[in-house]
Amino acid sequence: MKLFKTPRFFRILFPNKTWGFSRSTNAVFLTFDDGPDPEITPWVLDFLAERNLKATFFCVGENVLRYPAIVNRIKQEGHTIGNHSMDHKKGTEHDKEAYLKSVYSAHKIIESRLFRPPYGRIKLNQTYALKKDFEIIMWSWLSYDYDKEVSLETILQSAQKHIKSGDILVFHDNPKSMNRLKIVLPEVVQILLDKKLDFQAIN
Repeated sequence: MKLFKTPRFFRILFPNKTWGFSRSTNAVFLTFDDGPDPEITPWVLDFLAERNLKATFFCVGENVLRYPAIVNRIKQEGHTIGNHSMDHKKGTEHDKEAYLKSVYSAHKIIESRLFRPPYGRIKLNQTYALKKDFEIIMWSWLSYDYDKEVSLETILQSAQKHIKSGDILVFHDNPKSMNRLKIVLPEVVQILLDKKLDFQAIN
């Protein structure tokens, strides 16, 4: 069973991470992981610009080095950039030293206090070490844009049913998700606009 909505008890078990924001904001927070990518990220930026929406891009350091012009465009168009490690390491598969090296190497070029662990996987000792320099941003709704086993109809039904103000939403601007993202992102955004929700970047 796929969990679109992060269970509430996660917030209780792991209070040192940010899972969402106040419901009183009347806004949701679009986030995109894994970019920048030369094919899909410009499409995402065009889409956001057409609708005057702001988002947060959690970028992989290696991709930032490859595509600096896309990173500059993200910034120039008023979006926020976050750290997604240098090489997309899964924290649970690496020791603290190797993981921190990946995160801080990315920090040198990304220079953001926002960090999202790749795959959402991070050990407690890694969390405590990073908390002094970063706000660890998780999510409250996962799109599954990368998972072909989850139908687009199921994603849209979940968006209609589950997304509320204050939620942090995860999409992916990577080649694996590209074709599905181009279909599902406009549909989800329209659902949320119909709910009279605003869109904000995480600052």
